Amino acid sequence: MPEEKVYTEKQRAFLEALMMKEVKGSIRKAMDVAGYSKTTTINSMIESLGHEIHERASRILAMNAPKAAWGMVDVLDDPGAMGARNSIAAAAQIMDRTGLVKKEQVEVKNTGGAMFILPPKNED
Repeated sequence: MPEEKVYTEKQRAFLEALMMKEVKGSIRKAMDVAGYSKTTTINSMIESLGHEIHERASRILAMNAPKAAWGMVDVLDDPGAMGARNSIAAAAQIMDRTGLVKKEQVEVKNTGGAMFILPPKNED
């Protein structure tokens, strides 16, 4: 079992600030809220907390997936609403990134003869 990472007080404050509505994911703003010096580089934060930042970005998308789904449904009720096309595009992007993608089906028809589905050829 891997060892749990130990964070400094400032790192914990940074990760919490990153999720604040006022900060909206801005790394520099989150660093300011957490009390980092202006000379601390964004790169140094990415190097030390990159995985945690990515995890939180995924969490934000997951938290907004239901809102995206409802946004698509709302456009069905009022397709002429201002910005409906943009709403659909944004909702589709969020849903794609959270794994809620449209299902594609392949239809295979056979007209009576035998059919074999073979694996792809190896180029050996």
